[in-house]
Amino acid sequence: MARLNFVLLLAVLASALYLVRTQYESRRLYVELEKATADARKIETDSERLQVEKRAQATPLKVEKLAKEKLQMRTVTPAITQYVTYKDEPVAAASVPASAPGGAKP
Repeated sequence: MARLNFVLLLAVLASALYLVRTQYESRRLYVELEKATADARKIETDSERLQVEKRAQATPLKVEKLAKEKLQMRTVTPAITQYVTYKDEPVAAASVPASAPGGAKP
């Protein structure tokens, strides 16, 4: 009878330790899940913020300003348009600034 009680006591202790370990692992995994969810939310908000910034940077006025200032481009006007004829048909060609590589000189 004492052996049976001892075996049952060991079985209860083993199951109690297993239960504690399982609860600990469950809590650890829950914390990891919460961290991953928080990271996902942060990434989503960063993505939305970057999309807004991208739309703000791509406005036509901003693009035109950068083209004029940094690329030294200018708008096409009839005064700077060169006409090239091909088989007696005039074709309008946008002029290329003289400073550009391979550009035509007006």
